[in-house]
Amino acid sequence: MLKLYPAPRAKETALAATESPEAILDLFSRVRAISGDTLTAFEMVPRIGIELGVKHTPGVTDPMAEPHPFYALIELTSPKEGNALRETLEGVLEQAFESGLVQDAVIASSEQQAKELWRIRETIPEAQKSEGGNFKHDVAVPVSRVAEFVRAATALAEREIPGCRVCAFGHIGDGNIHFNLSEPKGGDTKAFMGEMERINHLVHDLAVSMNGTFSAEHGIGIQKRGELARYKSPVEMSLMRKLKAALDPNNVLNPGKVL
Repeated sequence: MLKLYPAPRAKETALAATESPEAILDLFSRVRAISGDTLTAFEMVPRIGIELGVKHTPGVTDPMAEPHPFYALIELTSPKEGNALRETLEGVLEQAFESGLVQDAVIASSEQQAKELWRIRETIPEAQKSEGGNFKHDVAVPVSRVAEFVRAATALAEREIPGCRVCAFGHIGDGNIHFNLSEPKGGDTKAFMGEMERINHLVHDLAVSMNGTFSAEHGIGIQKRGELARYKSPVEMSLMRKLKAALDPNNVLNPGKVL
């Protein structure tokens, strides 16, 4: 079933500073409760994401005077003009500020400023590459357990690779977290990258143990075929192969992926 929605005619974008993943989750619940279906994006950005962007990506700037541990990139949209989106966003952020949940916030006053806020989030993966070795995890957990996962996975990574730099960001609305690690400053890149498979297994096991998944928006592809076999039973793997053979007997549809 395919359902189409009218293109947005009104949009408001904001970046809000918070102290923790738990605060991010609390803010998400508040914004969603007040804004309803007009909430179309809610992204978590860690402090390191902004620092790497400012350092390595032309045009990326820190929009706030003081640093904060975590940020929420929020976007409200509506197919109708004059839908009071700005008033809604200002109201929920004001309440969050008064309760101490948010320490600072910036609401874009133009389309260009909105693009600049989104650029902070979108350039994180490329900025990480400029810091040397890094590996990534595209996992998902129930939304209610996002903060728990970020805490537990960070502790796990820092225990297993002392000095590694955790950059956990992503889509809070569906629990999809990009749990990325950068090598320690001044570290041995080759040694760090040699730990990738072992750490991948640990992070994936953690996500699955929280009723989540080891692969989210980027799918299985080639890299995660081995992981698929780790988590799926022989019966499930056999069924997938039979379906693949029935639908694609000549193996011409995206060959070599998933199975």
